[in-house]
Amino acid sequence: MRNLILGAVITLLLLCLGGLAIATLGFLPTNADSTPPKVEQHIAMSAMDASMERHAPRLTNPVPPTDDNLIDGMKIYTMNCSSCHGGLDNKPSVLQHSFYPPVPQLIIYPLDDPEWHIYYAVRTGVRYTGMPSWSKALSEQDMWKVTAFLSRIEKLPPAVQDYWKKSTGVAPPAVDPKGEEHEHHN
Repeated sequence: MRNLILGAVITLLLLCLGGLAIATLGFLPTNADSTPPKVEQHIAMSAMDASMERHAPRLTNPVPPTDDNLIDGMKIYTMNCSSCHGGLDNKPSVLQHSFYPPVPQLIIYPLDDPEWHIYYAVRTGVRYTGMPSWSKALSEQDMWKVTAFLSRIEKLPPAVQDYWKKSTGVAPPAVDPKGEEHEHHN
């Protein structure tokens, strides 16, 4: 039994050292314009979700979702987020595949996360993705406004939808007629 345990420990140690050697000797690709393998995507998304569940405070948005606040959130999104996450024209960003992992296109595939989750990602950023922390560039109120906008893209009030269409010439995305939920974090 002792030899079995020793063999398992040595095997695990060798696997760890081998993985470390592969990484430090430059055998892993570092290009940002490639598609992550499905296993890597699953592990990364699971780790991010678990970390947010553990660390993000369950805050309630102090900014009411009025038409003016949602329009302000739309403007903040357009100025700060759309170049990576896609514009209000319902087209993907040209930078979508320039990041590793690819940037979620938040207009085409709206988030289905609670507001506290979206706010936490906006405020703190997401490590190793290129998503910066906006806490030094935007006020708390502006981060909450963009959060309110992002969490309501598919259910914006008529006045906000009209503003969107008048501003861009394109209507906001329609609610999924089948009522199907989006895949988490697309």
